[in-house]
Amino acid sequence: MSDWTTADMPRQDGVIAAVTGANSGIGFVAARELARAGATTVLAVRNLDKGSEAAEKIRADVPDADVTVRRLDLADLSSVRGFADELAASHDGLDLLVNNAGVMAIPQRSTADGFEMQLGTNHLGHFALTGLLLGRLRKRARPRVVTVASSAHHYGRIDFDNLQGERRYRPWAVYCQSKLANLLFTQELRRRAEAAGLPLTAVAAHPGYAATNLQGVGPQMASNRLVGAVGGAIMAIGNTVFAQSEELGALPTLYAATMPDLAGGSYVGPDRMREMWGHPTLVKPSRAARDPETARRLWEISEELTNVRYDF
Repeated sequence: MSDWTTADMPRQDGVIAAVTGANSGIGFVAARELARAGATTVLAVRNLDKGSEAAEKIRADVPDADVTVRRLDLADLSSVRGFADELAASHDGLDLLVNNAGVMAIPQRSTADGFEMQLGTNHLGHFALTGLLLGRLRKRARPRVVTVASSAHHYGRIDFDNLQGERRYRPWAVYCQSKLANLLFTQELRRRAEAAGLPLTAVAAHPGYAATNLQGVGPQMASNRLVGAVGGAIMAIGNTVFAQSEELGALPTLYAATMPDLAGGSYVGPDRMREMWGHPTLVKPSRAARDPETARRLWEISEELTNVRYDF
């Protein structure tokens, strides 16, 4: 795995892949490289104009790329259902789902369904999407689900008494909780698929500290202009001085998505500077991320909130 790059990716001919948040950042790079490797790639995006621009960039770089754009707003379960229906109508199966899209440390907001926005987008939206696409995944011989988490999960805890920030909302604490939820979801998906005898590989990845648009959204949404400006400046300096490129940041996701011998439940991140930079390697999730009882309880609550139940 040492110094693994996209040059080491196996061909993806015949693979049908969907990548959420594929119009920019890690998602864009992942979608482009999957298409370069031969995958039929669906760009699942909230903004169709930006998605179309991303698709044109991919085609300019990869002239034979087979890419399509579909609208998906993870903060609206009706949109999630609509996307799943469209994909089922246009493709006979799905080999790879990359749950990449997310928001980070934003001011308190609610989704269309009344969920706290970070948990609703980062976890519940992807939980519902994966469940609704399970029928498509089951039609393929070796389906795979990659969920993009974060090293911030080490600072998270699942607060079932304040799961959606009802009593107290702290943007970073809620973000860390949502990223912990991504890893708990991955582990529980793996366990349930294995128990059902479904050959689905559920794995997770994180990009380390990568310079993307993600860091700037929270400051842009701040109600206080001064706070927003200062926060934006700090994030911009961090991206310039400390972060690695989105190209490197996408490598763990691509490794997790394409390497055939990767075990279910694996977690892939950068190999250097405390998982901040570098090339893909297997990394260890926190003890909290490996707690089966918390994972089971979170899964059951997620089913209740989204009204999506997995048909294994």
